[in-house]
Amino acid sequence: MQTAEASTTTAAPRSRRRRVLVLTGRIALSAAMLFVLMRRMPHFRLESLLPDWNRDTAMFLALALLFTLAGIVLSTLRWRAVLVALGQEDAKLGTLLSLTLAGLFVSNVLPTTIGGDVLRVSRLSKENGESTTSFASVVLERLTGWLVLPVITLVGFLVNPGLRHLGSATEVAVALAGGTLVALVLVFVAVASHRFGARVADSDGWRRFASAVHLGIDRLRRHPGAAFNVLVVGFAYQLVLVFAALMAAKAVGMSVAVGPTALLAFFPAVLIAQVLPIAISGLGVREGAFVLFLTPLGVPTEQAIALGLLLYLLNVGVSLLGAPAFAVGGRSRATLAA
Repeated sequence: MQTAEASTTTAAPRSRRRRVLVLTGRIALSAAMLFVLMRRMPHFRLESLLPDWNRDTAMFLALALLFTLAGIVLSTLRWRAVLVALGQEDAKLGTLLSLTLAGLFVSNVLPTTIGGDVLRVSRLSKENGESTTSFASVVLERLTGWLVLPVITLVGFLVNPGLRHLGSATEVAVALAGGTLVALVLVFVAVASHRFGARVADSDGWRRFASAVHLGIDRLRRHPGAAFNVLVVGFAYQLVLVFAALMAAKAVGMSVAVGPTALLAFFPAVLIAQVLPIAISGLGVREGAFVLFLTPLGVPTEQAIALGLLLYLLNVGVSLLGAPAFAVGGRSRATLAA
């Protein structure tokens, strides 16, 4: 008994040190990638990242902010649609929105390696007493996004043939979209069978993830109408984010060459790339992706970087709305309440 307690006591500081090292490494890598991008600009000046301030700039910034806020609401609606499909019809939008904002605050504002999804699962489990369903809902909500994003990218290339001949930009975007779809299909096929579901039930680690996916697929297969609702809201959410990026692009002064179809093709690929767990909040990865995808369209490097940084600041700004929910949330209730 004493040996087990001593082992637990020793493991906790090691785990904390590991988290600190991971966080420090991700911050350093973000800084390094941004530094390399800045070096690409022959006469870099900080003010070159700032747009000329005028009435149009203010209008486009306001629209970008509004679309970003609308995206948060649609993200919450997507989560609720997944919960309804999993049998949690009593899930209230107000409570889920509070949990979503708290999760965004953790992910985008706090210096931590513990993501907002962990907080959402933990607090929702306290709210409804259904830890398995809560975990499955967050996993399925994320996976629907991974399904929608590559489809939007491929549609963008379909409706604008001129984007198909931009060299590395086109190749990388298509590879990200195609690779994501293939990976999703493999995951779905691997975990869909009832035999596999029985093997991974009540497991931990990656098996818990697989069990959650199996549970979600099984429920959605039984309720195709609910699955359709999840996908519709998922597409609406991602398209709103595309329009937020379009307004942000106009705010930093990008030319008409970067229109809706260009961002339809490339922005989902940016979103796929920026979730790689190598940087802090996607900093550096997102800006590098914009440089890769947009400079072939005639966008200066400084504007591509400015777009990435502006979208990051917009996300941080709206995430601050989750500070009160993070501070006062987490209290257990028997059922979800608005």
